[in-house]
Amino acid sequence: CSERTQVGDRESGQERLAQCQDQSSRHAAELRDFKNKMLPLLEVAEKEREALRTEADTISGRVDRLEREVDYLETQNPALPCVEFDEVTGGPGTKSKGRRNEKYDMVTDCGYTISQVRSMKILKRFGGPAGLWTKDPLGPTEKIYVLDGTQNDTAFVFPRLRDFTLAMAARKASRVRVPFPWVGTGQLVYGGFLYYARRPPGGPGGGGELENTLQLIKFHLANRTVVDSSVFPAEGLIPPYSLTTDTYIDLAADEEGLWAVYATQEDDRHLCLAKLDPQTLDTEQQWDTPCPRENAEAAFVICGTLYVVYNTRPASRARIQCSFDASGTLTPERAALPYFPRRYGAHASLRYNPRERQLYAWDDGYQIVYKLEMRKKEEEV
Repeated sequence: CSERTQVGDRESGQERLAQCQDQSSRHAAELRDFKNKMLPLLEVAEKEREALRTEADTISGRVDRLEREVDYLETQNPALPCVEFDEVTGGPGTKSKGRRNEKYDMVTDCGYTISQVRSMKILKRFGGPAGLWTKDPLGPTEKIYVLDGTQNDTAFVFPRLRDFTLAMAARKASRVRVPFPWVGTGQLVYGGFLYYARRPPGGPGGGGELENTLQLIKFHLANRTVVDSSVFPAEGLIPPYSLTTDTYIDLAADEEGLWAVYATQEDDRHLCLAKLDPQTLDTEQQWDTPCPRENAEAAFVICGTLYVVYNTRPASRARIQCSFDASGTLTPERAALPYFPRRYGAHASLRYNPRERQLYAWDDGYQIVYKLEMRKKEEEV
């Protein structure tokens, strides 16, 4: 009886084991069937996800282009409440002409003038013969901004000076594209904005109603949008420097703020100076200077004083030969007229940095730093 019981238990265990194996086989087969059914669905889902991703990228690109087009249209057709008219040009977007030939009241205690050009350092050669490179004198970073050419719409931005000096510098730079090209080498980076002149329809060389006028643009470098613009309030603009004929308005910054150097057909022999409001681009004051245009190649402003650099063609040794103090503190008799060290050609641009008291120069494609030695305006030469 005991043996029959053991035999029965073995048979019962074998049957249960066989049932478990059958169930495992059925489950494995069902899993294989399920996997075979899901794989095509997963492939379809992956293709749909890629399609959605591509569509999202396309939409993002369209939105970005739409924003740029809206910025452009707003610049071309400013809102009516913001339109201002000038007595002379009578055009939209024209800001106030400001007071003319009045003494400038300094807003800072800046009272320095150039004593001499202390040293010169040639950084490298980047780009073409004409261009501009600079820092933001109000910026919290050490970024270097490079604008190559006299008609371009893309600026190079380097994280720091060291990156710009590398052999393959362009790989370290980010690129900022503006809505429409700049003209000349009169651009300026100031307070996080790029200020530059563009040629509007009918501008210099284009004929039409706005013959010999230029439009000033205020471009936000971080947001990459145009925040303000205006037609420069001067008729018959001509290049202020006879040796830099592609530049019609040369923007400058010093301890006092934003300035513009220009010239008009009304007096085609001398330079004019204007003080601008960096927030609104309004022209606050204007001056007719005694500085001649002939053989002028570039200029800059320090403590409210315009310094004009002259050269000859073919290029020789550059020298500051004329200065004009809008505040009347520095007379021409007490102004120093220093030479620049001998270089390659002629300056296409000079940008003064008030924090560093040095000039960023572009000379025939070479980028140069000039360190300046200063003295008080009241001191004797």
